Amino acid sequence: MISVGLARAVLYVGWTLVCMPVQFVLLAAGRRARHAFPQFYHRIVLRLIGLNLDVRGGPCRHKPCLYVCNHTSYLDIAILGALIRGSFVAKAEVGTWPFFGLLAKLQRTVFVDRRRTRIGQHMDAVSERLEAGEQLILFPEGTTSDGNRILPFKSALFASAQNQVKGREVTVQPVSVSYTRFSNLPMDREMRPLYAWYGDMDLLPHMWEMLKAGVVTVVVQFHPVTTITGAGGNRRSLARHCEAAVREGHSLALAGRLPTRRRRRLRKLTRRSGRPPGDRARSH
Repeated sequence: MISVGLARAVLYVGWTLVCMPVQFVLLAAGRRARHAFPQFYHRIVLRLIGLNLDVRGGPCRHKPCLYVCNHTSYLDIAILGALIRGSFVAKAEVGTWPFFGLLAKLQRTVFVDRRRTRIGQHMDAVSERLEAGEQLILFPEGTTSDGNRILPFKSALFASAQNQVKGREVTVQPVSVSYTRFSNLPMDREMRPLYAWYGDMDLLPHMWEMLKAGVVTVVVQFHPVTTITGAGGNRRSLARHCEAAVREGHSLALAGRLPTRRRRRLRKLTRRSGRPPGDRARSH
Protein backbone atom coordinates (compact mmCIF):
# COMPACT_ATOMS: atom_id res chain seq x y z
CA MET A 1 0.00 0.00 0.00
CA ILE A 2 3.04 2.29 -0.18
CA SER A 3 2.03 3.35 -3.69
CA VAL A 4 -1.44 4.28 -2.41
CA GLY A 5 0.03 6.30 0.43
CA LEU A 6 2.45 8.08 -1.85
CA ALA A 7 -0.26 8.93 -4.37
CA ARG A 8 -2.53 10.28 -1.63
CA ALA A 9 0.29 12.33 -0.12
CA VAL A 10 1.24 13.88 -3.46
CA LEU A 11 -2.38 14.69 -4.30
CA TYR A 12 -3.01 16.19 -0.86
CA VAL A 13 0.09 18.38 -0.90
CA GLY A 14 -0.50 19.42 -4.51
CA TRP A 15 -4.15 20.32 -3.93
CA THR A 16 -3.27 22.22 -0.76
CA LEU A 17 -0.52 24.23 -2.44
CA VAL A 18 -2.94 25.20 -5.22
CA CYS A 19 -5.62 26.31 -2.76
CA MET A 20 -3.48 28.25 -0.27
CA PRO A 21 -2.88 31.33 -2.47
CA VAL A 22 -6.57 31.37 -3.46
CA GLN A 23 -7.66 31.56 0.18
CA PHE A 24 -5.00 34.16 0.91
CA VAL A 25 -6.40 36.41 -1.82
CA LEU A 26 -9.97 35.89 -0.58
CA LEU A 27 -8.93 36.85 2.95
CA ALA A 28 -7.00 39.90 1.80
CA ALA A 29 -9.94 41.07 -0.32
CA GLY A 30 -12.45 40.42 2.45
CA ARG A 31 -14.63 38.38 0.11
CA ARG A 32 -17.54 36.36 1.48
CA ALA A 33 -16.12 33.35 -0.37
CA ARG A 34 -13.39 33.17 2.31
CA HIS A 35 -15.93 31.19 4.36
CA ALA A 36 -17.07 28.92 1.51
CA PHE A 37 -13.74 28.13 -0.12
CA PRO A 38 -12.26 26.21 2.87
CA GLN A 39 -15.35 24.00 2.85
CA PHE A 40 -14.79 23.23 -0.84
CA TYR A 41 -11.11 22.54 -0.12
CA HIS A 42 -11.88 20.10 2.73
CA ARG A 43 -14.44 18.19 0.68
CA ILE A 44 -11.86 17.46 -1.99
CA VAL A 45 -9.31 16.50 0.68
CA LEU A 46 -11.69 13.84 2.03
CA ARG A 47 -11.93 12.28 -1.42
CA LEU A 48 -8.17 12.37 -1.93
CA ILE A 49 -7.25 10.63 1.33
CA GLY A 50 -10.03 8.01 1.34
CA LEU A 51 -12.52 9.20 3.97
CA ASN A 52 -16.23 8.47 3.59
CA LEU A 53 -18.79 10.28 5.73
CA ASP A 54 -22.04 8.92 7.12
CA VAL A 55 -23.82 12.09 8.25
CA ARG A 56 -26.81 12.07 10.60
CA GLY A 57 -28.76 15.31 11.02
CA GLY A 58 -27.34 18.57 9.73
CA PRO A 59 -25.55 21.74 10.83
CA CYS A 60 -27.52 24.61 12.26
CA ARG A 61 -28.02 27.51 9.85
CA HIS A 62 -28.77 29.96 12.64
CA LYS A 63 -25.89 32.34 13.25
CA PRO A 64 -23.96 32.67 15.41
CA CYS A 65 -23.54 29.01 16.30
CA LEU A 66 -20.96 27.27 18.46
CA TYR A 67 -20.40 23.66 17.39
CA VAL A 68 -19.13 21.46 20.23
CA CYS A 69 -17.35 18.30 19.07
CA ASN A 70 -15.29 15.43 20.39
CA HIS A 71 -11.72 15.33 19.09
CA THR A 72 -9.89 12.22 17.89
CA SER A 73 -7.53 13.25 15.13
CA TYR A 74 -6.22 15.98 12.84
CA LEU A 75 -8.63 14.39 10.36
CA ASP A 76 -11.49 15.94 12.35
CA ILE A 77 -10.51 19.29 10.82
CA ALA A 78 -11.14 18.13 7.25
CA ILE A 79 -14.30 16.25 8.27
CA LEU A 80 -15.95 19.12 10.12
CA GLY A 81 -14.55 21.70 7.72
CA ALA A 82 -16.28 19.88 4.86
CA LEU A 83 -19.65 20.06 6.64
CA ILE A 84 -19.59 23.44 8.39
CA ARG A 85 -18.78 26.89 7.00
CA GLY A 86 -16.95 28.10 10.05
CA SER A 87 -13.62 28.51 11.81
CA PHE A 88 -12.00 26.39 14.49
CA VAL A 89 -10.97 27.19 18.04
CA ALA A 90 -7.54 25.63 18.63
CA LYS A 91 -4.80 25.62 21.21
CA ALA A 92 -2.27 28.41 20.72
CA GLU A 93 0.66 26.16 19.80
CA VAL A 94 -1.12 24.97 16.64
CA GLY A 95 -0.47 28.40 15.17
CA THR A 96 3.29 27.82 15.48
CA TRP A 97 3.33 24.50 13.61
CA PRO A 98 5.08 24.52 10.22
CA PHE A 99 2.67 24.28 7.27
CA PHE A 100 -0.36 23.19 9.32
CA GLY A 101 -0.20 26.37 11.41
CA LEU A 102 -0.43 28.41 8.20
CA LEU A 103 -3.40 26.34 7.06
CA ALA A 104 -5.11 27.04 10.37
CA LYS A 105 -4.53 30.79 10.00
CA LEU A 106 -5.91 30.74 6.46
CA GLN A 107 -9.16 29.33 7.87
CA ARG A 108 -9.21 32.14 10.43
CA THR A 109 -8.72 29.82 13.40
CA VAL A 110 -9.10 31.39 16.85
CA PHE A 111 -6.05 30.41 18.89
CA VAL A 112 -6.59 29.97 22.63
CA ASP A 113 -4.02 29.67 25.40
CA ARG A 114 -5.70 27.11 27.64
CA ARG A 115 -3.69 27.88 30.75
CA ARG A 116 -6.02 28.99 33.54
CA THR A 117 -4.30 32.38 33.82
CA ARG A 118 -4.83 33.21 30.13
CA ILE A 119 -7.93 31.35 28.99
CA GLY A 120 -10.36 34.12 29.97
CA GLN A 121 -8.54 36.70 27.87
CA HIS A 122 -8.39 34.43 24.83
CA MET A 123 -12.03 33.36 25.10
CA ASP A 124 -12.87 37.04 24.60
CA ALA A 125 -11.65 36.57 21.03
CA VAL A 126 -14.12 33.71 20.63
CA SER A 127 -16.92 35.93 21.93
CA GLU A 128 -16.00 38.68 19.47
CA ARG A 129 -16.24 36.29 16.54
CA LEU A 130 -19.61 34.99 17.72
CA GLU A 131 -20.87 38.55 18.13
CA ALA A 132 -19.89 39.12 14.50
CA GLY A 133 -22.33 36.35 13.57
CA GLU A 134 -19.75 33.68 12.73
CA GLN A 135 -19.83 29.93 13.24
CA LEU A 136 -17.11 28.42 15.38
CA ILE A 137 -16.08 24.81 15.98
CA LEU A 138 -14.84 23.97 19.48
CA PHE A 139 -13.17 20.84 20.87
CA PRO A 140 -13.96 21.11 24.61
CA GLU A 141 -12.03 17.97 25.62
CA GLY A 142 -8.95 20.16 25.28
CA THR A 143 -6.95 17.39 23.56
CA THR A 144 -7.41 14.36 21.32
CA SER A 145 -8.54 10.95 22.56
CA ASP A 146 -7.93 7.38 21.36
CA GLY A 147 -11.27 7.40 19.52
CA ASN A 148 -12.80 4.77 21.80
CA ARG A 149 -14.05 7.16 24.50
CA ILE A 150 -15.04 10.75 25.18
CA LEU A 151 -12.89 12.78 27.56
CA PRO A 152 -14.51 15.18 30.07
CA PHE A 153 -15.54 18.52 28.56
CA LYS A 154 -13.86 21.58 30.08
CA SER A 155 -16.57 24.01 31.16
CA ALA A 156 -14.25 27.05 30.93
CA LEU A 157 -14.31 26.70 27.14
CA PHE A 158 -18.08 27.31 27.16
CA ALA A 159 -17.77 30.82 28.64
CA SER A 160 -18.51 32.49 25.29
CA ALA A 161 -21.94 30.81 25.18
CA GLN A 162 -22.99 32.97 28.15
CA ASN A 163 -23.08 36.09 25.97
CA GLN A 164 -26.01 37.37 23.97
CA VAL A 165 -25.83 38.54 20.37
CA LYS A 166 -28.44 41.13 19.38
CA GLY A 167 -30.53 40.16 22.37
CA ARG A 168 -30.43 36.42 21.63
CA GLU A 169 -28.46 33.64 23.24
CA VAL A 170 -25.72 31.91 21.28
CA THR A 171 -26.92 28.68 19.67
CA VAL A 172 -24.86 25.61 20.63
CA GLN A 173 -24.92 22.34 18.68
CA PRO A 174 -23.21 19.17 19.98
CA VAL A 175 -21.59 17.01 17.28
CA SER A 176 -20.28 13.44 17.57
CA VAL A 177 -17.45 12.27 15.28
CA SER A 178 -16.85 8.50 15.29
CA TYR A 179 -14.43 6.41 13.21
CA THR A 180 -16.46 3.24 12.69
CA ARG A 181 -15.50 1.22 9.60
CA PHE A 182 -12.28 0.29 7.81
CA SER A 183 -12.47 -0.96 4.20
CA ASN A 184 -16.21 -1.49 4.77
CA LEU A 185 -15.67 -3.70 7.83
CA PRO A 186 -16.30 -2.72 11.47
CA MET A 187 -13.25 -1.03 12.98
CA ASP A 188 -12.10 -2.61 16.25
CA ARG A 189 -10.42 -0.88 19.20
CA GLU A 190 -6.94 -1.97 18.14
CA MET A 191 -7.32 -0.55 14.64
CA ARG A 192 -8.76 2.83 15.64
CA PRO A 193 -5.35 4.34 16.63
CA LEU A 194 -4.45 4.11 12.95
CA TYR A 195 -6.65 7.21 12.59
CA ALA A 196 -6.73 8.54 16.15
CA TRP A 197 -3.76 10.82 16.85
CA TYR A 198 -3.19 11.27 20.57
CA GLY A 199 -0.67 11.15 23.38
CA ASP A 200 2.96 11.37 22.26
CA MET A 201 2.41 10.12 18.70
CA ASP A 202 4.57 11.88 16.11
CA LEU A 203 2.46 13.66 13.50
CA LEU A 204 4.21 12.90 10.19
CA PRO A 205 4.80 9.15 10.78
CA HIS A 206 1.18 8.81 11.87
CA MET A 207 -0.05 10.63 8.75
CA TRP A 208 2.04 8.35 6.54
CA GLU A 209 0.57 5.18 8.09
CA MET A 210 -2.93 6.64 7.75
CA LEU A 211 -2.41 7.52 4.07
CA LYS A 212 -1.22 3.97 3.31
CA ALA A 213 -4.33 2.41 4.85
CA GLY A 214 -7.66 1.60 3.23
CA VAL A 215 -10.87 3.60 3.10
CA VAL A 216 -12.39 4.60 6.44
CA THR A 217 -16.00 5.51 7.23
CA VAL A 218 -16.64 8.25 9.78
CA VAL A 219 -20.07 8.78 11.34
CA VAL A 220 -20.88 12.44 12.06
CA GLN A 221 -23.98 13.13 14.15
CA PHE A 222 -25.40 16.63 14.50
CA HIS A 223 -27.42 16.57 17.72
CA PRO A 224 -30.32 18.91 18.59
CA VAL A 225 -29.31 22.52 19.18
CA THR A 226 -29.55 24.18 22.57
CA THR A 227 -28.66 27.38 24.41
CA ILE A 228 -27.13 28.01 27.80
CA THR A 229 -30.61 28.62 29.29
CA GLY A 230 -32.01 25.51 27.63
CA ALA A 231 -29.18 23.42 29.09
CA GLY A 232 -29.49 24.57 32.70
CA GLY A 233 -28.48 28.23 32.82
CA ASN A 234 -24.69 28.12 33.29
CA ARG A 235 -21.59 26.99 31.44
CA ARG A 236 -21.05 23.91 33.65
CA SER A 237 -24.53 22.57 32.98
CA LEU A 238 -24.10 23.36 29.28
CA ALA A 239 -20.81 21.43 29.22
CA ARG A 240 -22.47 18.45 30.91
CA HIS A 241 -25.42 18.57 28.49
CA CYS A 242 -23.19 18.64 25.41
CA GLU A 243 -20.85 15.97 26.75
CA ALA A 244 -23.78 13.63 27.42
CA ALA A 245 -25.18 14.13 23.90
CA VAL A 246 -21.81 13.58 22.24
CA ARG A 247 -20.98 10.58 24.44
CA GLU A 248 -24.29 8.84 23.73
CA GLY A 249 -24.04 9.41 19.99
CA HIS A 250 -20.44 8.22 19.93
CA SER A 251 -21.26 5.04 21.88
CA LEU A 252 -24.16 4.18 19.56
CA ALA A 253 -22.02 4.73 16.48
CA LEU A 254 -19.14 2.55 17.71
CA ALA A 255 -21.57 -0.20 18.71
CA GLY A 256 -23.20 -0.11 15.26
CA ARG A 257 -26.59 0.64 16.79
CA LEU A 258 -27.51 3.62 14.64
CA PRO A 259 -30.30 3.04 12.09
CA THR A 260 -29.18 2.48 8.52
CA ARG A 261 -29.60 5.55 6.37
CA ARG A 262 -29.09 6.35 2.73
CA ARG A 263 -25.95 8.41 2.20
CA ARG A 264 -26.34 11.99 1.03
CA ARG A 265 -23.97 14.08 -0.99
CA LEU A 266 -21.98 16.64 0.93
CA ARG A 267 -23.26 19.56 -1.12
CA LYS A 268 -26.80 18.94 0.12
CA LEU A 269 -25.89 19.14 3.80
CA THR A 270 -25.68 22.91 3.96
CA ARG A 271 -29.35 23.12 3.02
CA ARG A 272 -30.41 21.47 6.26
CA SER A 273 -31.32 23.72 9.09
CA GLY A 274 -31.47 23.38 12.82
CA ARG A 275 -33.08 26.17 14.78
CA PRO A 276 -32.57 27.01 18.42
CA PRO A 277 -35.36 26.22 20.88
CA GLY A 278 -36.53 29.83 20.98
CA ASP A 279 -36.97 29.97 17.20
CA ARG A 280 -39.06 26.81 17.15
CA ALA A 281 -41.30 28.24 19.82
CA ARG A 282 -41.82 31.46 17.85
CA SER A 283 -42.66 29.58 14.65
CA HIS A 284 -45.72 27.92 16.19
